[in-house]
Amino acid sequence: MSLQPLPQTTDNRRYLRQHGAKLIALLFWLALLGGYGWYTQANNLTVADTVRQLAAALTGSAAGPVIYIVLYIARPLIFFPATVMTVLSGFLFGPIGILYTIIGSNSSALLAFFVGSYFGQGVLEGADESAGLLNRYAQRLRENSFETVLLMRLLFLPYDLVHYVAGFLRIDWKAFILATAVGSIPGTVSIVLLGTSFGTLEEMLNGRITVNPWALATSILLIVGSIALSRYLKRKEPTHE
Repeated sequence: MSLQPLPQTTDNRRYLRQHGAKLIALLFWLALLGGYGWYTQANNLTVADTVRQLAAALTGSAAGPVIYIVLYIARPLIFFPATVMTVLSGFLFGPIGILYTIIGSNSSALLAFFVGSYFGQGVLEGADESAGLLNRYAQRLRENSFETVLLMRLLFLPYDLVHYVAGFLRIDWKAFILATAVGSIPGTVSIVLLGTSFGTLEEMLNGRITVNPWALATSILLIVGSIALSRYLKRKEPTHE
């Protein structure tokens, strides 16, 4: 009696050959997230505690701005809130923190985009109906990459979600980074100024709150203006039948 081949085993081997590197990368990513979660749990660290540790590391070295930029670039890998990092730059560096944050946020956006692109490669290729619908949606995003990402940036949608989804759907990376660089300026400036408007981090932690009304007003105006601009651009978009 001849033995029949095992198609399931063959399919498994083919799948591992095609996606083995992605599985290893995903396991590494999960281990990184798990390690960060374990560290915070083991040391009973809250987000505020983490911010204090970051502040101490950044202010205790002349290379603080460089360390800040590096940490900002790596931030999306552990889903540390971008808003916290951006506000922190205002507390620690003042208005010059805008420059550091723009460098860090755009670099982290590109990192998250390429991570999403790597894991999304080949995922949407399929003949079933759901894959077809996703491919059509992805194609529409690719055809309007700059406008779509710009609107999402101006609307202050979650940064990491936008970056990973844009990469996963494999939109044009040049349009992505240009739209991110342009669209994130109002939000970055407004959030850094928001941090600057309440004095230094040390004053905040010691309960001494001093408000800079001009910085606070400018921050609010930029947020409102960004949302208003996004609505205007949305209305100017051509409708798709």
